[in-house]
Amino acid sequence: MRKLLSIVSVGTFLLLIMVSVVCSQADKEFLSGREGQAEIAADNDQYVIGPEDVLYIHVWKEEALTKTVPVRMDGMISLPLIQEVKAAGLTPLQFKEVLTRKLKEFIENPIVSVTVTEANSYKVFVTGLVKNPGVYRLRSETTVIQLIPMAGGFTDWANQKKILIVRKEDGREKRITVNFKRIVAGKDPGSNIILKAGDTIIIP
Repeated sequence: MRKLLSIVSVGTFLLLIMVSVVCSQADKEFLSGREGQAEIAADNDQYVIGPEDVLYIHVWKEEALTKTVPVRMDGMISLPLIQEVKAAGLTPLQFKEVLTRKLKEFIENPIVSVTVTEANSYKVFVTGLVKNPGVYRLRSETTVIQLIPMAGGFTDWANQKKILIVRKEDGREKRITVNFKRIVAGKDPGSNIILKAGDTIIIP
């Protein structure tokens, strides 16, 4: 009898451990999912919609118009009733106003919300003497000083005085040289420019 009780006690103890481990793992997965969602959430006041972004458009009490849609490479999206509409170049709040205005032709007092569920368009390319060169997808306005730590920092031989930013504007290539050390020292804060989508940052 004592032996049986001992076996039952051990079994119960092991079962409690397994339940604890499973619950702990579930909590971690839940938190990981929440963190992943937080990483792709864009700030409605700052983020500018661009090609390859994914938008969730919700129209209150209009299920047929509530959709998750990708922004095409031409900057347009497709929605019922209004068909083609340009989203690229606008913040989610500005785009909400555009949709509200267009939907008023078909619906009385439409209540619209726009959320960027995947922010894929604001990406820059980092190459040269940083520890982690590659493509970086940004979620909000990012400066040169903020980007370097994201790329792991400089390698030992990096020339921090001549960082080159290659940017395309109006179909032309523009080259900007930035002295990282002067910016950090507070001697040239104006050079700590905000990066634009498509910028290539070269660290010689």
